Amino acid sequence: MNIATIVMLVIIGIVLMYAVLIYNGLVNLKHGVAKAWSNIDVLLKQRHDELPKLVEVCRQYMGFEKDTLERVIAARSAVFAARDTGDVSRLGPAEAVLRQGLGNLFALAESYPELEADEQFQHLRDRISALENAIADRRELYNESVNLNNVRIEQFPDLVIARLCAFRPHPLLSFSPGEVKDVDLRSLFT
Repeated sequence: MNIATIVMLVIIGIVLMYAVLIYNGLVNLKHGVAKAWSNIDVLLKQRHDELPKLVEVCRQYMGFEKDTLERVIAARSAVFAARDTGDVSRLGPAEAVLRQGLGNLFALAESYPELEADEQFQHLRDRISALENAIADRRELYNESVNLNNVRIEQFPDLVIARLCAFRPHPLLSFSPGEVKDVDLRSLFT
């Protein structure tokens, strides 16, 4: 074996090792996105399970606020459907509608002193609020994982390996400016 052959084999070995390192990094990022989504999914399921309890407690006190309760139930179903299919593009708008419905429900609950004093209502409201905050935190982690993945599969030389191995970008979980604006509580009482 001559020197040129040895040098060529060493260069090929280094290139192959570098390609393996890139591939393993991309796999790690892909699984990071899946893990971040799974963390959101767990919290969405927990909130999904708590909402019927909240609606039932409210229904006992707020008999004539049926429309608000039905909107929360419908929004809950839309979030569950998007969550169940993993459709991030549908989840954002469904989440916005649910958050608005919950905001309306909590605002209306203030008109019912007995409901506000109900221990089960307080517990459920606090639990759902805590879940909402955790979902927002997990959404930030998910979006960071997606961003790292999407940037990496577009950078050279990673994009060569990404295309060869069919790594795909993931959508960010985002809300339009109209969906994240504060609820106008005054309009609820006019």
